[in-house]
Amino acid sequence: MHCLGLGQKNGPAPEDKFQWDVRSRVDGRDVEGIAAAAKEFIGNADGSPFFLMVNYTDPHAFRRRDPETREIVGDWTFMDQFEGIPATLVEPSEQTVLPFQRIDTPEQRARVAGYYNEVVRVDIGVGLLLDALEREGHTGDTLVIFTGDHGPPFDRGKTTVYEGGLRVPFLVRWPGVSQRARSEAMVSTVDILPTIVDATGALPAVEMQGMSLRPVLEDPEAAWREYLVGEFHMHGPPWFPRRAIRDGRYKLIHNLLAGTGTARIGIDGDLGYVTSREQRYEGTPVRRAFDFLADPPEFELYDLDEDPWEFQNLADDPEHTATLERLQAALDDWRRTTNDPLLDPAFVAEMRQRVDSY
Repeated sequence: MHCLGLGQKNGPAPEDKFQWDVRSRVDGRDVEGIAAAAKEFIGNADGSPFFLMVNYTDPHAFRRRDPETREIVGDWTFMDQFEGIPATLVEPSEQTVLPFQRIDTPEQRARVAGYYNEVVRVDIGVGLLLDALEREGHTGDTLVIFTGDHGPPFDRGKTTVYEGGLRVPFLVRWPGVSQRARSEAMVSTVDILPTIVDATGALPAVEMQGMSLRPVLEDPEAAWREYLVGEFHMHGPPWFPRRAIRDGRYKLIHNLLAGTGTARIGIDGDLGYVTSREQRYEGTPVRRAFDFLADPPEFELYDLDEDPWEFQNLADDPEHTATLERLQAALDDWRRTTNDPLLDPAFVAEMRQRVDSY
């Protein structure tokens, strides 16, 4: 088995605990360079099985730094082009208003357009990567999984358990197993390891919470999990952990420290929350949604069929009491089954003390 870690946005640490045969530090925005390095690695595998993990920096906001001192010299921004890619840019318009924010200003339209241009660059990069795989003759014997680590770096997206933070692209091509289809099955990144184990025929060494994606890849309508759970711990202080669980229609969010602190806002320099304070948003669902972002109640309940981006909290609606209690019980069961450390009040108190002194 040959293993290559490629790109810059590679979170595992400490690095010496991960047994890469090769670690290629190509600029994470250089999609052509990444494809070339991947092609070389695949070609050098000499027909042996290989594992290739590619990490693109895009789409990700960054802060400009002085090239010599490395001091920050600019605000958070996105890079529309890197070495001319993409050639055609997404321009600010009504199409660059994020549905989970509904913040429509010239500044936000431009920022979202920059984010979309980085998404386009990744799309081009993946195409180049698949072309390299095909040129090396491994299209028909390689499992390909494409996903992201979190939603867009905008308020109510990244660092939250709203749909804008949890929903990520998830594409799988498994030769001889998958078919071209879109499934409504609630899959998760915890399903990646079991899928790879299944594809390689390896015996799992540890208990896994995920499941092999084989059934839904063979049949998009196959029976799958009833509930899907998400969680958030911290992305820098303040510490405001959240848990979420959903079924095919309803979504419950449990804000574990509600009433005792406020959550982080302004992720990666976003001005969504700040803009929502403007007079024009007073009394609107947008203002209420951003109020909940910073200082939510303990429980939030949403009907994702009627309200896919979570603007109308139903937790206090008597008509939805049964749904609320059902999801609360399912979430509690999942937390106990997975030994959620935040069920222990002493651990929660310790964490709060450690973060307060961060």
